[in-house]
Amino acid sequence: MAKKSMIEREKKRERLVKKYAAKRAALKEIINDESKPMEERFRATLKLAELPRNSSPTRLHNRCQLTGRPHAYYRKLKLSRIMLRDLGSNGQIPGLVKSSW
Repeated sequence: MAKKSMIEREKKRERLVKKYAAKRAALKEIINDESKPMEERFRATLKLAELPRNSSPTRLHNRCQLTGRPHAYYRKLKLSRIMLRDLGSNGQIPGLVKSSW
């Protein structure tokens, strides 16, 4: 089980990313528009830098929804490998059968 503080920090980052997504997209559009004057693009760059760092989507990290484990994460199921194996062995994931040969 991951530390509660790490799980909460990740939730806070998700909220910030959602909150600032439109603002970041608008500023990036101005920055990447070659037809705009250089001064306006530079001002947009400075405004983008003033936004909180945790509002950037690259700072998000996938975590298991049951345990909060950050490694060995399966995106499709939103679970770590350990929980996937436990739930699969108990028959709680439809269509998943434990392999044996």
